[in-house]
Order: sequence, then structure tokens, then C-alpha cells
Amino acid sequence: MSVLVYAESSEGKYKKVAFEATSYGKQVADQLGVDLHVLTIGGENPSELGAYGASNIISVNNVTNNSDAKVVANVIKETANNKGATLIIIDSSANGLSIAPLVAVNLNAGLATNVVAVPSSTTPFVVKRKAFSNKAFNSTEISSDVKVIGLAKNSFGILENNVKASVESFDAPIISSGISSTSLDKSTGTVTIADADTVVSGGRGLKGPENWGMIEELATVLGAATACSKPVSDLGWRPHNEHVGQTGKPVSSNLYIAIGISGAIQHLAGINASKVKVVINTDPEAPFFKAADYGIVGDAFEVVPSLIEKLKAFKAQNA
Repeated sequence: MSVLVYAESSEGKYKKVAFEATSYGKQVADQLGVDLHVLTIGGENPSELGAYGASNIISVNNVTNNSDAKVVANVIKETANNKGATLIIIDSSANGLSIAPLVAVNLNAGLATNVVAVPSSTTPFVVKRKAFSNKAFNSTEISSDVKVIGLAKNSFGILENNVKASVESFDAPIISSGISSTSLDKSTGTVTIADADTVVSGGRGLKGPENWGMIEELATVLGAATACSKPVSDLGWRPHNEHVGQTGKPVSSNLYIAIGISGAIQHLAGINASKVKVVINTDPEAPFFKAADYGIVGDAFEVVPSLIEKLKAFKAQNA
């Protein structure tokens, strides 16, 4: 019996979710009193994971496409069988959400998604999960012999636990998933919504795409990702990959700043997992104020430039 964590990477670099999943896996392995194995596919520096408790790292080098969910799920299955892993931990990135159910099917395992804490009980095995669009929690018992956990982003945190890491190479059987990619466009030089600790989001209150410069400037100052509401993407002001909400991308950032967004229920459901929510809106009756931790009733065209100026001054003072 052992615990297996899949540490996701992109273009050789580990994502933040990989460090969080490894931190979580280390604590659960210690709780169960079993070994922890961390699987990486295409990561350039596997020993980097040792800073978060990964003493046994399995590096797969013969798989070139770690964005193909079926291929990755098969590698995880083979590794789990090879190491006798009965608990597999996968992050909740866009890829992870596709991979976890495939792994569960491959291993005839029970699957619990949106997990936010280490097991409250190991006999029976019970985990705490987000439910109802992050409005509530439930306790879920997994009774199968093999268990798969989908760890919710930004729920557990990254814990440094520096250990000496041994890296083992593994050539996994490669399957054909039947999926091919004809082209792939990636944004460069910007923070993605999926990896961002802070997200700055704009709505129709900005009146047009020509005013998005201040959103981007605020995001740059904060090292944040930019996002938007559904009407904004529908109008073509911003690309659809920036649309956050129940029908767009879910956000679980540490800080979410909504500017000129009234707060439709679908939008609030998609960002409810964010830890701190700030809203800037001229309408004091906007629904977002009821969900926000902090609110500013004011004109974004006055408030945001002033906020940018103050943040730049603060950063210069503390540089």
C-alpha cells in the first residue's frame, strides 16, 4: 500500500498545483503510515518536488504529450499498479479534471472530487469536499480498495517539507488515445487564470474594450491574471478563455477583484471558491456586494487609476 501523486507540468515547468498536490500527498501518506510516490511526466527538474516532501519520484520520459488525458491516465494506472498504490491524488486543473475520472475507471476506484482537506477518518476513509457550487461542504466516504482524490485548487496550500529526493526513471506503456491536435495557441508573458493567486476581472461597467488598459495595468502591478464576465466575452470585448463563472472557467484564487461586474448568480457561483473577494461598482445595490469581503462604491474610472497609483507607490517604497 502506498500513496501516488501526479505532479503536473507544462513545457517542463511544474505548475503550482503540482506543489500543492505533493504537499497534500505527503501529509496523507504520513497520516496513513505508508510510502509516498510522486509521478512526473516531462518535468525538467524532478528533484524540485523534494522541497514539498517527495522522497520517491518517478520520472516518465518516454511520453511526449502530457496534455492528452487518456495517455496520462494510462501512465498513472501503470505506475499505481507497479508501486502498489491504493490512493492516487490528482490536482483539479483543467487537465486534472479530465484525468481523474479516467484513472478511476482504469483502476475500478472510487473517486472524490473537490477535496479540501486531509481525511477526517481513514477507517472508514472519509474526506471533506466542496459541494453545491462551493456553497457548502460534505463528508464523503470512499469504500473501494483503490481510491482517487481530486484535490481542489488553493484548498490545502503549499507546505515546504524539504527531503532528499531520489528520482527513478520509468518507461510507461504508451497507448493511442485516438485524439490528435492540429494546432495549439498559447498566451505568453501573462499569468493564466488557472495558476493565478490574484485575478482582476472586468464587466460591462467598463463600457468598452478600449478601457481595458487599466484592468491590465492593475493586473500587472499585482502580478495577477485578467478575467471578465460572460457578457463581456459574448460582446467580443475579451477572449472567451478569460470568461469566469459557472458557464466559464471556475476561479479559486486567493484574491478576486471584480470591477464593473454586477454579480449575476452564475458569475458568483464560478468565483465562490476564491478566498477574498473585492468589488468596485457604482451601484450600491449590486448583488456582488452581498458576496464580497470588501466593497468600494464608486466609479471604476476614478477608483482603479487611484488604486494603481497607490500600489505602485507602496511597491516602490518597499522595494
